[in-house]
Amino acid sequence: MFRFFSRSMTLIAFLMFTIFALSANAEDCPRGTLDEQYCDRDGDQVADLPLDPKDWVDPDTIIFSYTPVEDPAVYAKVWDGFIKHMSEVTGKKVVFFPVQSYAAQYEAMRSGRLHIAGVNTGGNPVAVSCAGFVPFAMMASKDGSFGYEMEIIVPAGSDIKSPSDIKGRTLTFTSPTSNSGSKAPSALLKSDFGLVKDVDFKTNFSGKHDNSVLGIANKDYEVATVANSVMNRMFDRGVVKKDQITSIYKSATFPTTGYGHAHNLHPVVASKIKQAFFTFNWEGSDLQKEFKKEGKFVSIHHKSDWNVIRKIDSANGVSYDCK
Repeated sequence: MFRFFSRSMTLIAFLMFTIFALSANAEDCPRGTLDEQYCDRDGDQVADLPLDPKDWVDPDTIIFSYTPVEDPAVYAKVWDGFIKHMSEVTGKKVVFFPVQSYAAQYEAMRSGRLHIAGVNTGGNPVAVSCAGFVPFAMMASKDGSFGYEMEIIVPAGSDIKSPSDIKGRTLTFTSPTSNSGSKAPSALLKSDFGLVKDVDFKTNFSGKHDNSVLGIANKDYEVATVANSVMNRMFDRGVVKKDQITSIYKSATFPTTGYGHAHNLHPVVASKIKQAFFTFNWEGSDLQKEFKKEGKFVSIHHKSDWNVIRKIDSANGVSYDCK
């Protein structure tokens, strides 16, 4: 009897210790919206560097990708000079990785196959929560101003003259995680015009902003929402003509693509990567030729700079489910 009692007490003690340990670990690793494999002890809403140095990644080759909003082949050349600069600063080989979708980009970072990325505005909270993305920079003009607007566009000559006319039509979004391509217009159309997606109008997805711009220019779509930064670059390159498209709505300014690194990148490597961004010479570069309004990279803070995007997500009932 005593032996049974002793064993029972031992089991209870073990269970209590286990529960206490798990509780302590949970308190030591607050997460907020982050996936269970990440911690946010400093409360900045991005994943912390792992505590154990053996979990830090120090790659021989650094893999970089730009958000897949346009033709990856075009942007491989645009980023070539920057890639060379980063290689010189870090002392490592740097490779441009062309991704075809937002989901593919997030999964590549989550699985350790991607070290640095430029992630689209709406996708930043998703990449932060689900892929351990740590954003630190954004493009800005020489005076430090930055951002873009969401525009709702229609083919020139369309009978859709205002957002109210979208009722009963089919609105083309880019992808569910895009801010200007889906989340912001969904929230704004509901709050400002009383139009609920898939109730007052039908929806479909083009996959990318350039697909939506081309679809409107060629009259394949009735109405679409896009980031005007992408559309304006397409105008500048002569991919489409301005007179092919009419804008019927323009939003307030949003932060643009956020650049960041994987949370478990060796801190020395991460520091050199940041150095590469903030010391890059834009004058005469292919980046300057492509991003004509921009002239430097500026520091960003996800918690404050992306607050408006998280509010839009909240208004849309979006949760950062990483399953």
